Amino acid sequence: MPPTQIKPTFSWSQIDTILLDMDGTLLDKYFDDHFWEEYVPKIFAETNDLSDEEARKILLQRYQRVESTLQWCDLDYWSKQLDLDIPELKYKVAHLIKVHPYVTDFLQYARSINKTVCLVTNAHSKTLKIKMEKTALGSHFDRIVCAEEMGYAKEQPEFWNKLERHLGYDKTRTLLADDTEKVLRSANQYGIGFLLFVARPSSRIPVKFSREFPSITYFNELIT
Repeated sequence: MPPTQIKPTFSWSQIDTILLDMDGTLLDKYFDDHFWEEYVPKIFAETNDLSDEEARKILLQRYQRVESTLQWCDLDYWSKQLDLDIPELKYKVAHLIKVHPYVTDFLQYARSINKTVCLVTNAHSKTLKIKMEKTALGSHFDRIVCAEEMGYAKEQPEFWNKLERHLGYDKTRTLLADDTEKVLRSANQYGIGFLLFVARPSSRIPVKFSREFPSITYFNELIT
């Protein structure tokens, strides 16, 4: 039986800082899923005289070896590993980059109630550049932090220690929204006060609520 929604119960008066993930949380993860699972294997197959299925199998094994590490998000790493220009390939399908419904409304709302709003992403800086150019969301954030600046992925507890020192927030009065439970567990272990799971990271998959964390489908649920 699929999990039922644990609804958020916090009050905005309890929160000073909002930390927001990018891919799957603010942006439709369909782009990333399609890019890494379909488009890159297709190009890799053409380049290496493989079938699409053979290429996909090889790449999925390589992806899994570095999952939840900075290498997984490092476009330069994958360009070298696959002998492909990964940033250039991303530009070729950038028309698929979409902002989730109600995200802009929520960002405007958060600023209107005087919260500090930070984008905190595992995405590589080159990916961030492409997506900010496409979505024009950058002006909504007080700060933008890529995990590569911290030297750790968000799944690693060390990330949160460095981030708190970098941004200077009170972790007990901070909300983190992310579509990855492993990230939320890491932040919970570190002591981030309020955690929120985004239950529909991709427009192409059904809503799936977390069994552990309060969940939302869209950010309009937080606008009061």
